[in-house]
Amino acid sequence: MSAIAMKDFLEAGVHFGHQTKRWNPKMKPFIFGERNGIYIIDLGRTAKLYKSAAAFITEITSQGGTVLFVGTKRQAQDAIAEESARCGMFYVNQRWLGGLLTNFATIQRSLARLKDLEAMETDGRYETITKKEVARVEKERRKLAKNLDGIRGMNRLPDAVFVIDTKHEQIAVDEARKLKIPVIGVVDTNCDPDQVDYVIPGNDDALRSIRLLAAGIADACLAGRGIAEATQAAEIAEAKAARAAKTKEADAPAAAN
Repeated sequence: MSAIAMKDFLEAGVHFGHQTKRWNPKMKPFIFGERNGIYIIDLGRTAKLYKSAAAFITEITSQGGTVLFVGTKRQAQDAIAEESARCGMFYVNQRWLGGLLTNFATIQRSLARLKDLEAMETDGRYETITKKEVARVEKERRKLAKNLDGIRGMNRLPDAVFVIDTKHEQIAVDEARKLKIPVIGVVDTNCDPDQVDYVIPGNDDALRSIRLLAAGIADACLAGRGIAEATQAAEIAEAKAARAAKTKEADAPAAAN
């Protein structure tokens, strides 16, 4: 289930924002109050907006859509990689490569290059080059793999982008907006909510908060994929039944004769 209980939001510290001196006034509608110089996020708003974001994610994935999970800062890297992998989606948790979305053709060429470099080790080409060249190839392969691992198999642009810390991932947000790809963002009190299509007001620094919200979005993806698979199975069964009925109809006159 993609639903998150209020107790879970509280225990994960989703309500803790940034220091009051580090805030974006546009976040005022999502702030409950202030405690010891820290803004407290209104979890009532968070729960409602998270529910809308999760419903949107389920809808697009139920239609075969894909989601790109983005979180490159240290606290987000593990959760982003693990939760996106769990739901069969794509991720970026290292450096965001400029043009990853807006110059996707170049990224596809880099992915093809990575695939070719990896094949060199098993197809015998390593044996035809010098040790120095092998070392150079390995260095290039490791660099490409580090930055591209999470988008292997992403043959087209994603249908949505889920971002942890929209301020930190400004380039990713800008590229998605330029291409009119919906952005779902965990938006802390220092971020600009106007840049996000589906705002999830919450702590974008604490490990538990990041994990909880990333897991919730992953669950929403899984729910959508489940619907897609059930729909496909029903369509296959319906087509099979139609073929059987047609065959029965065709056989009926022959049996009568």
